[in-house]
Order: sequence, then C-alpha cells, then structure tokens
Amino acid sequence: MITGACFCGEVRYEISGRLYDARSCHCSRCRKAFSSQASAYALVDDAQFRWVAGETLLTSYVGERGFGLQFCSCCGSTLCGIHDGTVHGVTLGCLNDDPEIEIARHIFVGSKAGWEVIPEGVTTFDAGPDDDVNDG
Repeated sequence: MITGACFCGEVRYEISGRLYDARSCHCSRCRKAFSSQASAYALVDDAQFRWVAGETLLTSYVGERGFGLQFCSCCGSTLCGIHDGTVHGVTLGCLNDDPEIEIARHIFVGSKAGWEVIPEGVTTFDAGPDDDVNDG
C-alpha cells in the first residue's frame, strides 16, 4: 500500500497497486503549475487509487484538452493529475512512502527553463514521446 497526503495533511489517499512510468516534465505549463523547474509524477491505475480523507477540500483545474490537476484548497499542494475526470498520476513529492520507482525520463526538455541544468546520463525527450498522455 502506498499512501500520500498534502502539506497540511487534510487530504489523504492510498494506492493499492504500484506506480509506473515515473517522469519529470520540464514544460512551461508544469513549471507554472508546480512552481518549480519541473513536475515529478508517476502514473497510477485509477481503480487502485482511493481518497481516504479530505476529498471535499480538493480543487480541480482542467485545461482545454481534458488534462488537469487536483490540489488541496487549504495548503495548495498539487496531489494528482486528472484526465477526463479520473486520476491518472500522482505527484511524487506528496507520497508518504517509498514507491520503489525512479524517474525514467525527462520530457519536454526542449522547453525547459534557461536556468535549469539537466543531469548528464538521464533519458530526455525534447517533447513528449509519441505514446505520452501529457498535456505538456
């Protein structure tokens, strides 16, 4: 079981399965959404994801293509990504447990911030891979 929570602890979730396809997105949209150089998240099977507390405190932002984020309305922590109303990924920073996963690829590095330095030896894509379901 993997658990996660927002910064204030009011919104909590659990995942009964494993996370997969961890990535870091460096697009300008993720920089704005996460107030950081990139987002770090992994995909999850929606059937294995469950809110256990504070679901009424969630606020959603959904973009024009159906991709969005859910975050705590109290502390602002971005908890998950949604697509067409279902959770499709979780932010790695809000996990309570070691998900036993590593970031396998850095995507949209072609639009990364000029001040960011990508580590050598990591798998990068100037945009998203063809099979990527990202709103980048």
